[in-house]
Amino acid sequence: MAYVLAALAGLAFGAADQYLGSFSALGGWTAAVSGLSAPWLLLPFVAGVTQRETRRAILLGLVVTLAALVGYIAMTYSPLENVPVDRFLPGVVAMTTSGYNPLWIAGGLLTGPLFGYLGNRWRVERSWMSAVLVTVALTMEPVVRSAAGMLSSDPVVWGLEVATGVVVAGVFVASMLVARRSGRPARTT
Repeated sequence: MAYVLAALAGLAFGAADQYLGSFSALGGWTAAVSGLSAPWLLLPFVAGVTQRETRRAILLGLVVTLAALVGYIAMTYSPLENVPVDRFLPGVVAMTTSGYNPLWIAGGLLTGPLFGYLGNRWRVERSWMSAVLVTVALTMEPVVRSAAGMLSSDPVVWGLEVATGVVVAGVFVASMLVARRSGRPARTT
């Protein structure tokens, strides 16, 4: 059942992310939010947090990420995006084999299981490394994108992402302090 829920959540996340990016009439922020990478790392992390068993968390991270990619790609070439049904398969093939997309897909195949694992380590041990990597994903994405020349022009979105990272870091620290007081020290893994 967990795999089915992860697949459905991933499909919904990917489709919603792509669909949000198509609302350019609302302003450039929609494309900027849709282009964020950190939420794609948080998704398998959250899936991993739901699992006590490490192997299952890793697999769930992969499932939710793959489903999100399928949802994103399917929405891109769906009738909701005014794409005729006969253009679906050629569009999917073109999208998955051109530009940076194969690199993003390969990245998802690596980071999905990794962040599923990190979510599990957070749940089981309150691993400070898990907390650091999630926080870095949120707070440092604008810096990395800027260095790569891929930063969108919407500073509000980047500011909100960094602010979210700071809040998430605070939640992690508070949770680790509570765990330490209850006799469950944070681990280094």
